[in-house]
Amino acid sequence: MVATPGEFTLPDLHAVCPYEGSVNPHYAVVAKESMEWINSYNVLSDRKRPFFLQGGSELLCAHVFPYADAEHFRTCCDFVNILFTIDEISDDQDGKDARSTGQCSSMPCVTRSSTTEPPSPGCIRDPPAETLQAIHFPRFLRYLENYVNAFAVEADLRERQEVLDMESYILLRRENSAVRFTFGLIGYILDSDIPDDVFADPVFTRLQNAAVDMVCWSNDVYSYNMEQSKGLTGNNIVTVLMKQNNISIQAASDAVGVHFKMLLDNFNADKARLPSWGPELDAQVAGQVTGMETWVIGNLNWSFETLRYFGPEHAEVRRTLVVRLYPEEEEEEEEEEEEQ
Repeated sequence: MVATPGEFTLPDLHAVCPYEGSVNPHYAVVAKESMEWINSYNVLSDRKRPFFLQGGSELLCAHVFPYADAEHFRTCCDFVNILFTIDEISDDQDGKDARSTGQCSSMPCVTRSSTTEPPSPGCIRDPPAETLQAIHFPRFLRYLENYVNAFAVEADLRERQEVLDMESYILLRRENSAVRFTFGLIGYILDSDIPDDVFADPVFTRLQNAAVDMVCWSNDVYSYNMEQSKGLTGNNIVTVLMKQNNISIQAASDAVGVHFKMLLDNFNADKARLPSWGPELDAQVAGQVTGMETWVIGNLNWSFETLRYFGPEHAEVRRTLVVRLYPEEEEEEEEEEEEQ
């Protein structure tokens, strides 16, 4: 692709993605409830709140969990709202503070043992031992811990203005994106309990990593314009490719498209290679795989419906794939909560 200065063309990922998306029928009602719930804690600054509200985290859930009933969908929306909130807060923090934010805001949501405890930012409405039993709770907790540790590393790298090489970045991005963590909600919705030995199977591991990478690489190229305007490009595959290969934004964008297609081909090949664990477990694994496919196409569709990445021009960007680079935002002073 050839782009004029100040713009670049996105890869047409929809053209190569064979999966069909849909939207959860409970979206309108549940989204309002979950947004009111997360906003009730008033943890975001006045500067960050408008961007958070237009981000459409509940709309993302509607696209990636379209098969969830109302109760399960509400829990998913609450979880993802917590993750989006953490993302906004930790963007301005160093590694130590980011880790503290993650531990205070996300760990309580899966470790609270009684509904009689007072709620705090980061606590979902029900104790996880009951609501999340179906997703193999120790594994879910491990994913959460990995996520918290990874975005703390991201904050350290941001503070040092360090950009990783591609191999190191891919490993970090799989965890700091929270995609693997949210894949854990698939089993919760489907009421499945796939054991660890299935997740440790080499073929399943490759398949899951390919799905995580498809979401991460597509998200990175879609979010690059928004992130560069905020001076937050270090945690993005476009920046990694540009730096490592000494290439332009357009060449990096094109490379994302090529790699996405390779990931998709690898995913489908490993899907056909999955071993059998018996009829009952095979059915659960098939549901998990379909859930990952839904996440991939759901993320693509959501990215062009939300205002988060392309603003009011999102429909036009979907049509043309042309992204005009935003000017870099000027830093704004946070409003002081108390008078000096």
